[in-house]
Amino acid sequence: MYQFTDWTGAVTARDDMRMTNRAIFERRIPHISPKQLEQQVIARLARQRLLKERPNASFCFIVEQSLLGRDLGGPEVTRVLLDNLLEQQRLWNVEIQIMPTRQEDHFGSDGPMRLAETEDNRWVGYVEAHDTSVLVTDPKAVNAMVQRYGKLRSQALSPQDTTSLLEQMRGAL
Repeated sequence: MYQFTDWTGAVTARDDMRMTNRAIFERRIPHISPKQLEQQVIARLARQRLLKERPNASFCFIVEQSLLGRDLGGPEVTRVLLDNLLEQQRLWNVEIQIMPTRQEDHFGSDGPMRLAETEDNRWVGYVEAHDTSVLVTDPKAVNAMVQRYGKLRSQALSPQDTTSLLEQMRGAL
């Protein structure tokens, strides 16, 4: 998954991430009712549990550094987010890479995307923007997304360098 427009919603799995997820949904337009907001938070937290509930599945995430430095929701929300990313990075089936803010060559300009491999070893893509989403199943289009994702992974920090940066950012709070 490559993400640059939203926080790392797919990676945040701790129970105290409720406030981080609320901060995300509270800033969306059009606004939603408190009941809808709570339903969105509950659904996101359920999806996030997959990281631990599916230990045989590999999860790889690339997150823009600028998202982590934005301080959306305030320093407490950012602290929880960084702590959680460091915790998730320790799971053997989760790999997080940060795309540095300063990056001359960047293959993520087409926006965020998600890729998944099906049980029969086919890849599918998923993209969303401004209240719309598309499941990409055309092999040629999915292949282009897989190639783009490979380029992004090569441009992002290594998982070890990502951990160092997250620790540095956490210490600066």
